[in-house]
Amino acid sequence: MASKTTALSARNRTLIVVESPSKAKTINKYLGDRYTVFASVGHIKDLPKREIGLDFDHHYEPRYEIISGKEKVVRQLKKLAGEADSVMIATDPDREGEAIAWHIANEIDPHGKPVYRVLFNEITKNAILAAIDEPRQIDYRLVRSQQTRQGLDKIVGYKISPFLWNVVLRGLSAGRVQSVALRLICEREEEINRFEVQEYWTISADFITGSGDSFRAKLVKHNGGKPELASQEQTEAIAALAGLQLYAIDDIATKTQLRKSPLPFTTSLLQQASSNQLGFGSQKTMRVAQQLYEGIELGNEGAAGLITYMRTDSTRIGSEAVSEAHGYIRSVFGSEYTGYGSSAKSSKKNAQDAHEAIRPTSITRTPESLRHFLSNDQFRLYELIWKRFLAAMMAPAKIEQTKVDVADHEKQFVFRANGSRVLFPGFMKVYDDQKELDYEARSSTKDEDPEKELAVRLPDNIAVQDRLNLAGMEQKQSFTRPPARYSEATLVKDLDNYGIGRPSTYASIFSTLQDRRYVELQKKKIIPTELGMDVSQILVANFPDIFNVRFTAFMEDELDKVAAGEDEYEKVLDGFYRPLETALCLRKNDPIIPQNSQAEICDKCGEGHMIIKWTASGKFLGCSRYPSCKNIKPISSTKAKPKETGIKCPTCNEGQMLLRDGRLGPFLACSGYPKCNTLLNLSKQRHIEPLKTPPVQTDLPCPKCGAPLYLRSGKRGLWLGCSKFPKCRGRLAWNSLDPAVQQHWEAVMAEHRNAHPDVVLCMTDGSPVSMNLPVEDIITRAEDTGLIAPVTEENAGITA
Repeated sequence: MASKTTALSARNRTLIVVESPSKAKTINKYLGDRYTVFASVGHIKDLPKREIGLDFDHHYEPRYEIISGKEKVVRQLKKLAGEADSVMIATDPDREGEAIAWHIANEIDPHGKPVYRVLFNEITKNAILAAIDEPRQIDYRLVRSQQTRQGLDKIVGYKISPFLWNVVLRGLSAGRVQSVALRLICEREEEINRFEVQEYWTISADFITGSGDSFRAKLVKHNGGKPELASQEQTEAIAALAGLQLYAIDDIATKTQLRKSPLPFTTSLLQQASSNQLGFGSQKTMRVAQQLYEGIELGNEGAAGLITYMRTDSTRIGSEAVSEAHGYIRSVFGSEYTGYGSSAKSSKKNAQDAHEAIRPTSITRTPESLRHFLSNDQFRLYELIWKRFLAAMMAPAKIEQTKVDVADHEKQFVFRANGSRVLFPGFMKVYDDQKELDYEARSSTKDEDPEKELAVRLPDNIAVQDRLNLAGMEQKQSFTRPPARYSEATLVKDLDNYGIGRPSTYASIFSTLQDRRYVELQKKKIIPTELGMDVSQILVANFPDIFNVRFTAFMEDELDKVAAGEDEYEKVLDGFYRPLETALCLRKNDPIIPQNSQAEICDKCGEGHMIIKWTASGKFLGCSRYPSCKNIKPISSTKAKPKETGIKCPTCNEGQMLLRDGRLGPFLACSGYPKCNTLLNLSKQRHIEPLKTPPVQTDLPCPKCGAPLYLRSGKRGLWLGCSKFPKCRGRLAWNSLDPAVQQHWEAVMAEHRNAHPDVVLCMTDGSPVSMNLPVEDIITRAEDTGLIAPVTEENAGITA
């Protein structure tokens, strides 16, 4: 296997280098003995972690170093390259992959062997053999574009983050793209807070035809204009007058509409659809898609790549894939269902490289035929991609839409009913998620499930001037809704629409904001934390020309120009850095802090102002003349009371776990504290993390401080760490122990696990807790089943 590097030899062979072991395994299946496939496991070199790594005196040239822990991989690469006749680097077909290829080529260059770059958009036998037959040189323009992006991000991180340390709190950080995404989230939250709810009413009427058929219509005109229904009194008055009239059909308008087949998935569309339809976060979507791309074991067939490359903003489809899809459609549905794929031919102007849209590598591999080879997540995502691609290759649907207007004799009141029927289903035979298609068609992300005029079933054989009987009327009260908070899907949609970020960065943007505790995900909605709101306000106030949507989109276009050879690395970095340095010099000693714009005079010294100051545990008011004046005051907190979850404490079995907010984020704690101090952590997705088995104290000394080592069980097996952690971070490699010693401690750990079995969490009614749900969904279910009382404004309360 390719991943077992110690057994590899490339003597008298061609060495092929890829990023991942699973990709190497799949490729190895299609190649003969003349090739050796080796996995670099991602990047082997990077900019230094603890410094900016750019030489500002010499054209911003980056200084790379081998990533810690990759020394063995580099040695193996050099050994295999020395043995091989030639080297082909087959890293991913994007700028990141090109940069990895460039670093690998530089490391093995001293051997003087020919080094080629090969690209394939899918991991199938034909694609791999075709790529090997057409090798090319590494495209330094793509490498330079990746270096430019990395350089821009480093400049922001290392120049603006210290500004935040001085103004707000040490340890905070800023990001070129993430901070703009945070601004979008915070500005949406401010819109929500400013929103004023307005009442409105609608009137609907049920009409009966002469043959006894009925249908419902909505009042759309009153006295020639839109009805004014702002209050119950107005509505009742108009409804009373309308109820006295005699009605007939005034107009019938019928038209046939072609509903176009959807575009195949780009990265952005896939992440949005996966979030909306499957409930997957962006990172989970890309992780599962990577597995489908790199290859899945298919029994006797071996490993095979099931989808094309999943980081793309192109909707182009290759002619062979179109031809295969059309053949499948003709055989399964009939020739009339075959589309032309016209909607899939257009690409965005900034679409990277020559990628195709995301599609199955073979349309004949139906989801059902692969079900027993795939995990549940893999199956659901593959089915979504397969159906979407097939639908994109099918004919449009034909929909007949009918509008019926009902009016009184003087047309004082006009009611309207809309009906539709499918004349030809076309692509809807496969992909009939109209809610998702409507979502994609909407340009605004502020309207969450906007109210649509529902189509009604209209009676057959109705005609203009047919008299109708009024059977009844309904008056409905509604309220305007504030803009919707961002979800992961709508955030990706806006970033994509604004031209911010690229396919390789979408998934990391939200997770980075979560890691920095600038935002939280609650009931699948992104909510900025108080810290996130403060940081965003300060960044925008001090650097308005840098942290704005237009400038960030402009810089993305500049990166595309570098990749196309239309702009230069140094010119782009210089054009960004010099204005930033000017702004930093201006604001370094005179920062704008919007939160302190209306600070009150210190009531102790009478000279300073009581300004907001931040600490790791919150913020307070302190005199601006500190340390001359040490006057401080607390700021009342609006932190919500702990929430009941309905989860029984697994330790004391008496209390229930409460959802609390701590300095490091939300967590669950027993209501019986301090008698019971059980805590449960939450993951980034706010899933409950299971209780860990306590460590075993050994008699093995720590190699650093001599204290006893703890034996723990991790994802990769047993490992040894110092019992004095975090004061001492000493570790002892498990492989350094004699086999007999390993066997002894393995037996001890097995006995320890039996004594400490995995804890199964239960609700207070004894039902098991679903560990793959966010804690807010668990709370909602507990409220729905009556285990806990729903949280209202009255019982939510605040703590000071």
